[in-house]
Amino acid sequence: MFYHDKRLQYTVRVDTPNPVFAKMLQQAIGGVEGEIRVMLQYLFQAWGARGPVKYRDMLLETGTEEIGHVEMLATAVAMNLEGAPASFQEEAAMNPMVKAALSGMDPRHYLSAGMAAMASDSNGVPFDGSHVYASGNLAADMFANVTAEATGRALATRLYHMTDDPGMKDMLSFLIARDTMHQQQWLAVLEELKEQGGYLPIPNSFPQEQENQQFNYVFLSTNIDPQAPIPAGRWSKGRSIDGQGRIQRRAFETTGPGA
Repeated sequence: MFYHDKRLQYTVRVDTPNPVFAKMLQQAIGGVEGEIRVMLQYLFQAWGARGPVKYRDMLLETGTEEIGHVEMLATAVAMNLEGAPASFQEEAAMNPMVKAALSGMDPRHYLSAGMAAMASDSNGVPFDGSHVYASGNLAADMFANVTAEATGRALATRLYHMTDDPGMKDMLSFLIARDTMHQQQWLAVLEELKEQGGYLPIPNSFPQEQENQQFNYVFLSTNIDPQAPIPAGRWSKGRSIDGQGRIQRRAFETTGPGA
């Protein structure tokens, strides 16, 4: 069960309405880096969780918070659209398609949503859930969540630098801060799992002796030139991160049948 509070999680204000920035904010709502994505990802991970209940509860808490972030951004989009200068609104009322094309705003903000936000990205592509990852494996999901928050934070910081509006900067500063915390909490889960005996490789329930032992800890170079230098680093030499083997490196040799 979910309950609604009429108050926003954080104050949203727009000092200088900007329909073009409203279009940019759509990416933070319905883009692959956006809040709808993480909202659904955390909630579906929680609903499918079968491990310790504390992880399910944590995911539900954060997924519910993300609903509030969608609400904040949708409010910001509407404020940027509804508070547009009178001259803009008058011209849009007479010829919305022409005005939209000239101003750089999304025509569907006017035509489809009546000057409000939509469940789409900044190009007007509807959110379809294809980037919602809920695998049923806690470690795999935590890595997906770190990536989601990292890309979401990158987007929010870019939006921050795209606007001079103090109100929008204040809202984005809050969202960036929450992205920082959410990155920390997903990494903290992975640290707990490591302390409890590890989680690699994912899934760690599959017997490693059934893997092809010739390839499970080998960095393979796919350069067509077998004499080309193989990229050297922690990934290509030394003890494996999971502690189960030693990483080697060599040029890849095809063994499959020819065409």
